[in-house]
Amino acid sequence: ALTSPAPAQAMKNEIASWDFNVYLNDKKVGNHSFKVAEQDGVKLVQSEANFKYTILFIPAYKYEHRAAERWADNCLVDFSASTNDNGDRIRVTGSQTDDGFSVQRGANPVELPECVMTFAYWNPVMLQQQRLLNVQTGEYINIDVERLGEQTLDVQGRTVPALHYRVRAGERDIQLWYSTDSDWLGLSSTTRGGRQLHYRRLPSFADAEDGSDG
Repeated sequence: ALTSPAPAQAMKNEIASWDFNVYLNDKKVGNHSFKVAEQDGVKLVQSEANFKYTILFIPAYKYEHRAAERWADNCLVDFSASTNDNGDRIRVTGSQTDDGFSVQRGANPVELPECVMTFAYWNPVMLQQQRLLNVQTGEYINIDVERLGEQTLDVQGRTVPALHYRVRAGERDIQLWYSTDSDWLGLSSTTRGGRQLHYRRLPSFADAEDGSDG
């Protein structure tokens, strides 16, 4: 059994990271970070999200999510995810087996194909898939991807060219932006209440060292 995922932090052999401020409409509600390291051909991914929405200083919604994943050749090897969705605590794990990929939430495991991808926005290969695994819920969801063309995007205080995609996944409508060299730049999604959830990328440590704007 996998242990509970640790908070996202600097990892040995780290090769990439993405840090986002998260906004609900124009109000900042939290942050979401992704760290990727590589060891012996296996990618180790940690993600951590913390959202808190208040109305007149009164907490109205709280969300905490941590996940640890291992990948090989763009296939998920195993994962462990824990979520506190406004008091609803969810624990999901999964791993490759001899016959496929087994996802465990509750008493009954769900068997999936051997090569599974999650909503790994940091890896644009996910845009080539027909189904993706939601590690928070354990659902294996049909998706439809549409390329919406090129546009400019404000990232870290700079205007940069970006490739714009829409991912429809059940009731979810997610918009994603990538740089021309496939680096994940941003995300936007409509919540059930009709509000817009936005991810705005923060400068990485390397950007700060290079003296980039942000």
